[in-house]
Amino acid sequence: METTDAFIGLTCVDCDGTFDAEVETHRCPDCDSILDPDYDYDAIDLSRSDLESRRFDTMWKYEELLPFTRESSISMDEGATPLVECPNLAEEMGVGRVLLKDEGRNPTGTFKDRGQTMAVTAAAQHGATDVALASAGNAGQAAAAYAARAGLQSHVFLPTRAGFTNKAMVNVHGGDMKVVEGRIGDAGAAYADAMEDEDWYSVKTFVTPYRHEGKKTMLYEIAEQMDWEVPDAIVYPTGGGVGLVGMHKAAKEFRELGLTDDLPAMYAAQSSGCAPIVKAWEEGKDVHEAWETPDTICGGIEIPDPGASPMILDALRESDGGAVATSDEDILDSAVAVAQQEGLEMGATCAAAASGAWELAQQGEFDEDDTVVLLNTGAGNKDDDVLRSHLMGMGV
Repeated sequence: METTDAFIGLTCVDCDGTFDAEVETHRCPDCDSILDPDYDYDAIDLSRSDLESRRFDTMWKYEELLPFTRESSISMDEGATPLVECPNLAEEMGVGRVLLKDEGRNPTGTFKDRGQTMAVTAAAQHGATDVALASAGNAGQAAAAYAARAGLQSHVFLPTRAGFTNKAMVNVHGGDMKVVEGRIGDAGAAYADAMEDEDWYSVKTFVTPYRHEGKKTMLYEIAEQMDWEVPDAIVYPTGGGVGLVGMHKAAKEFRELGLTDDLPAMYAAQSSGCAPIVKAWEEGKDVHEAWETPDTICGGIEIPDPGASPMILDALRESDGGAVATSDEDILDSAVAVAQQEGLEMGATCAAAASGAWELAQQGEFDEDDTVVLLNTGAGNKDDDVLRSHLMGMGV
């Protein structure tokens, strides 16, 4: 494998076992828990001026803190997305600044590209010929795209409710798509059944160790874009929580390396129709209970049984953050408000971050001089039918 100098292998988040990344490819062989890439941070000599001297072109500018070299990556120049000032939202929320990290500018239109560039790079380096996953939509599209880039076959299991754009582009990228009746859990079950009979390399959330590792680069970029200050709060639309876990890890890495001084408070934003993280947070639990009857139009965050909930809840506690749930109506209203007040296009699911931030502001969670970053995890045109239908329902 073509790995970076400081990458030393994989560590289990539960049993603390350490493993050779050339040998172990997915879950912990001892306890079947999540494996996390680990580094010798003492071997990393990286300064602010080093990073500033490099072009802000892709997430791979931070390769010393990633498992694989930039040269060996399966990349389409993902990352390096803008951090856009939103003065109207800041005034409405009563805070100093609101900034929107616009992940809709990635190659397939969502932040899933950051995870899939890493996961498919791992698959290619392990000699895989086929990759597979179950997805609510965007991750499947991204996997198909990066698999095509790598010359691999992709097998994507999507629920019927996945968006037309996702389904169409999996086909366009040459993916083998299985559309499964029902919701994400049904797609996941069909994927699991298929994996019993096939030797496919999984690029599924927290099955591969590498998707959250790619998404941590969002925090690196935010810190650099803010001149090495971290925001007071980051509000993240949370389903499986991959990006939230990754960004919290990145914040700790930058602090350990002396590149930043503080940790941003991480906030998980969910729909009230499927809010297992919020419920666990409010009850002071270390792990969630599965949400019995998920009911939200926000398919990307409709994850009733997030397997990494202990990592998510740890991140919220360690960063002095929190969790918030708002209704689908408020989420869609927020997407429209951001579009009409700032001109920025948030995906319907992604707007849980904006809706959650408004609710947190009303609860007095933010101070008047705080800087709040909203993660827009995908482009608005992924959900244009949902947003337009919402407007029509309002009589617009």
